Amino acid sequence: MVRGDRIIRLIRRSEAAAHTGPNTRVLDLGKRPLLPGFVDAHAHTEVVSSVSYGSLDCRAPECSSISDLSDVFLSGIKSRRKGEWVVGQANLFFEKKLKEGRLPTRSELDRLSTDHPIALRAGGHVTVLNSKALEVSGIDRNFVEPTHSITGIPEVERDADGNPTGVVKEMDSLLPLPKIEASELKAALLHGFETYFTRYGVTCVGEFSNTVAGIESMGALATAGNLPLSLRVYIWSPGTLEVAQACKWQDHIELGAPESLVRIQGIKLFSDGGFTAKNAAMNCCYVGSDTWRGEIAFPKYFLRKAYESTQAAGLQLAVHANGDRAQEWVCGIISELGGGSSGRTRTRIEHAGNLLPTPRTSEYWAKAGIFPVPQAPFIYASAEFFPDYMGEYGSRGRFPFKTLMRDGWRLGGSSDVYIGSEREATNPLFNIWCCMKRESYSGQLIDPHEALSFEEALQMHTLDAAASMGEDDVRGSLAPGKYADIIALDLDPLSVPVDAIRKLSVDFVMSLGRVIRRPGEVQA
Repeated sequence: MVRGDRIIRLIRRSEAAAHTGPNTRVLDLGKRPLLPGFVDAHAHTEVVSSVSYGSLDCRAPECSSISDLSDVFLSGIKSRRKGEWVVGQANLFFEKKLKEGRLPTRSELDRLSTDHPIALRAGGHVTVLNSKALEVSGIDRNFVEPTHSITGIPEVERDADGNPTGVVKEMDSLLPLPKIEASELKAALLHGFETYFTRYGVTCVGEFSNTVAGIESMGALATAGNLPLSLRVYIWSPGTLEVAQACKWQDHIELGAPESLVRIQGIKLFSDGGFTAKNAAMNCCYVGSDTWRGEIAFPKYFLRKAYESTQAAGLQLAVHANGDRAQEWVCGIISELGGGSSGRTRTRIEHAGNLLPTPRTSEYWAKAGIFPVPQAPFIYASAEFFPDYMGEYGSRGRFPFKTLMRDGWRLGGSSDVYIGSEREATNPLFNIWCCMKRESYSGQLIDPHEALSFEEALQMHTLDAAASMGEDDVRGSLAPGKYADIIALDLDPLSVPVDAIRKLSVDFVMSLGRVIRRPGEVQA
């Protein structure tokens, strides 16, 4: 039974008549199994919504060769005026997913156009530019990379003569890439919420922000009664606001929405970069180098100040740390400061649990009291390629979810949907399938002894994801007093083969007591 935005009682079907009055609305879903709404603890809804508006889709396997990629760009160029950017999104580890086994070259992109700046964004950490794009970005043989960007250590790849090859790493925030108009944001967000989240039963998202305008648009949608799910916003710093500004976000962001719908939850920092850019800070050297292990993106004093400031502001600190060395470094500093707090301000490590070559790293987590937030869809998208970048070290501890749960860890399931994410990444049933089947992009089984049961994977994407935001007391399970976030599936997930899990449909969605989707309204 639901009243307002809360569950007030759990009853059997046979008991319904005794609790039905003249003002009671009965929703009969037949024998469909009911589940709590899914929680995506780490996503980039503004980014993925905006990208779907303005970028070409160059993702494998549909684009499986550089010839396929060229066809997509040539089609996109026809609809652009001379001088306009043409941007494509491609998967993480895209070079491994193309039959050539490499990214397109600058000259190959130049053959498509010298009048249009062309950018191929492969997952958000690596981008390939044609000559026109390098020119308008001011990148030539004399270009000096900044010491840091907001996602890691910037790098312009160069040939033997010192000329840019077209490949740049951790530099997307420094490029003059086209941005969606503010007037289009609300429409893009509404389309994105439906396309990527609510159709899959996601009723709460930990939103890692992109722009102030995006956050304000989400607040405006909520105020107007048009926001179909709850958002817990982590302000990307310094990408959206500097840390000091984010801690006083009320001075910089007009929100005005009910907290049940939109709340500023915390601040997100990048302590290292991505594996594809070889910028995740590891305890091993990357293949091809005897010295390079990635770098920490900011000094110790910066993290100390950020932790103290967020705690004082009642905000949660979420730190991106792909590499084990970055995780240990962050946790060491948090430990020096007395360890993470609890509840809504407990420090999170984003991507902790994706690659754990040695158990020692989780001991750092424990000492610091952090909450690990891994991403199950990366089992499919990335796991098989780790050894290509880190050798044998990268084959150890890939997504060791069973071991971590056995050791008592709660894992905040999430998609980290961003530029070039796999098409199913925001579907929690796909992510649950990833946890259970552990099948990679090419069909390999990744450490099958780490497979979870359906119940374990479901908890990871409901109750434990809510716990990562300090909200397991109000969402993540069906119980009196919790938010009425309720979904219904077309079939019982416990009665179908594992490969059918990712194909199940969400027939009904209720978010905060509001019916968002009914049987028959689900898109194919």
